[in-house]
Amino acid sequence: MRLLVTRPEPDGERTAQALRARGHAVILAPLLRTEPVAFTLPDRAFSAVVLTSANAARAVAAHHSVAQLIALPAFAVGRRTGEAARAAGFRDVRSADGDKSDLAALLRTQLGADRGSLLYLAGEDRAGDLAADLAGDGLQVHAVVVYRAVKAERFAPPVAAALGAGALDGVLHFSARTAEAYLACAAHDGLRDRALAPVHYCLSGQVAAPLTVAGAAVVKVAPRPDEAGMLELIDSA
Repeated sequence: MRLLVTRPEPDGERTAQALRARGHAVILAPLLRTEPVAFTLPDRAFSAVVLTSANAARAVAAHHSVAQLIALPAFAVGRRTGEAARAAGFRDVRSADGDKSDLAALLRTQLGADRGSLLYLAGEDRAGDLAADLAGDGLQVHAVVVYRAVKAERFAPPVAAALGAGALDGVLHFSARTAEAYLACAAHDGLRDRALAPVHYCLSGQVAAPLTVAGAAVVKVAPRPDEAGMLELIDSA
């Protein structure tokens, strides 16, 4: 198949390589650019760190407080986020291998009676409210923004040309923000109808929602919210 991967770097290139190894032709179009945000840690003790994105782990790797952070257990939403946490220096990393609901369940079951406060290393824009989700279980979550994701305003010329020519069979979306950026770029370039025509492969129902609302002809959701699930979805097509 001829596929467009909208995932930010460096994850986008890894996904593209996996798809090419399966015989697909891939165009890489990262529609978000992540950048670290200056932050200061709250003056209090925390019992663990919570990560819902590999970008958060990468953002703190060079921070002056990293030694303080990596001394704590890290709870990661999925395997890739856990790998990024280990690469940043965290030694005790526990992965939920799923989505935010799975992460919340992991936190509830693994933290003892003296749960203390959790430090959530978060993005500037994020879906849901992890602190509210866990408040009923007596878990106090303090979010600190450590990175932001900046949306692309238009497609790169090769991407616009491929869409305009109807030369793509499918588009991969790994977040609701990239799906929204895809639709915004398509509108900017006068390619909305062309952009909705390919099959849209989405990490989750939440990711698929903007595309469904926009009228995409075919939207498919991965059986699991991770890269392996997305590759499985493509393999089954």
